[in-house]
Amino acid sequence: MFISNAYAAATGTSSPTEALMSFLPLIVIFVLFWFMIIRPQMKRAKDQGKMLEALQKGDEVITSGGQVGRIVKVSEQFVSLEIADNVVTNVQKSTITTMLPKGTIKSI
Repeated sequence: MFISNAYAAATGTSSPTEALMSFLPLIVIFVLFWFMIIRPQMKRAKDQGKMLEALQKGDEVITSGGQVGRIVKVSEQFVSLEIADNVVTNVQKSTITTMLPKGTIKSI
């Protein structure tokens, strides 16, 4: 009568190319994320680990808390820093962020 019959839409088979094109933006975002965020962060962590392993007595360093000092003693987990004449503090190795060139403390 006044209502027309509703027919189901024909099911179209999508080709593999169309399926790839629908996932292409996600693949591009992942690749950009990898090269701009993950890879540089892994490189920085590797360099930081190498620096911590190479610490030795006499090196001048900066901690994450901002202390500047000369290493007096190095153990497996802790480092003793001389931050002034006859003032030695113990800090965890992981808090050391930067190794300074020799003689930097005298110029500060």
